[in-house]
Amino acid sequence: MLKGSTVRTAGFLLLIALMAVAGFGCGGQNQEASKEQVKIGITQIVEHAALDAARQGFIDALKEEGYEEGKNVVYYIENAQNDKSNAMTIAQKFVNDKVDLILAISTPSAQACAQATKDIPILITAVTDPVAAGLVKSMDNPGTNVTGTTDMNPIYEQLELIKKFVPDAEKIGVIYNAGEVNSEVQVKIAEEAADKLGLELVKVTAATTAEVSQAAESLVGRVDAIYVPTDNTVVAALDSVLKVGEKNKIPVIAGEGDSVKNGALATYGIDYYELGRQTGKMAVKILKGEDPSTMPVEKQKDLKLYINKKAAEAMGVKIPSDLLEQADEVYE
Repeated sequence: MLKGSTVRTAGFLLLIALMAVAGFGCGGQNQEASKEQVKIGITQIVEHAALDAARQGFIDALKEEGYEEGKNVVYYIENAQNDKSNAMTIAQKFVNDKVDLILAISTPSAQACAQATKDIPILITAVTDPVAAGLVKSMDNPGTNVTGTTDMNPIYEQLELIKKFVPDAEKIGVIYNAGEVNSEVQVKIAEEAADKLGLELVKVTAATTAEVSQAAESLVGRVDAIYVPTDNTVVAALDSVLKVGEKNKIPVIAGEGDSVKNGALATYGIDYYELGRQTGKMAVKILKGEDPSTMPVEKQKDLKLYINKKAAEAMGVKIPSDLLEQADEVYE
């Protein structure tokens, strides 16, 4: 009996050993599966409708290409709360976490990531002038680990809209953050466009969202319309500008469609969701082995005319019938 007991005990121990080996094997498979997940860091300078739409478009485009969150891709989404030092911290965190790819939404976020790493591929979007921002050597041949899409607006056409809504307009107020490279570039272009259109640009700045309301108020009695470029600080506080416009019957022309959806009068510009999707398709190419340094920075080809009828009424503006007929998006 002792001998039989010894056999049974040896068999039991062998079974435990086999289970342990099997267990370790499963663990190894799980670890391997987790390694197969693509890690993507997403950073944006602040939350507002346009940047949020670009982010969602990016994620949706990857999903369409088979990169589904929770299965084979994990997203680390961060918001810098309009603070450049936060943007730098986020960028360094992505480097430390060894993400496979970074999506940087906005010029300040892109600059922070480009400073933090020269090795991890960086996709940019909602960046007005990647060359002026020091992110790429040229639009056609980036020559760095950075590529993506630009949100450079048709500023001349946007200011031209003002003349169509307010034919007698002479002075146009523009609110921007002088600390944002993308805004400085846009304002310089706006000055040149205004000159060609026979308009005078009245510039006021706001370094923080808290200063936007005061900046808008300072334009009352001085301008015939207000132009809001794709400035992250100002767009994040767009409601402050709209209140001034509505109260004083000053039309507000925006730099992008989401601002019109949220209460600005009109714009001729890009769709940030589609811009994000376009960037997502570029990301897929990089994940499959393409070199970002040789991928040209892309821009959106299909621009849209956005009009907000409710905003027109609130700002005391009559919408020309021909513009309504041409509009791609009309918000009631």
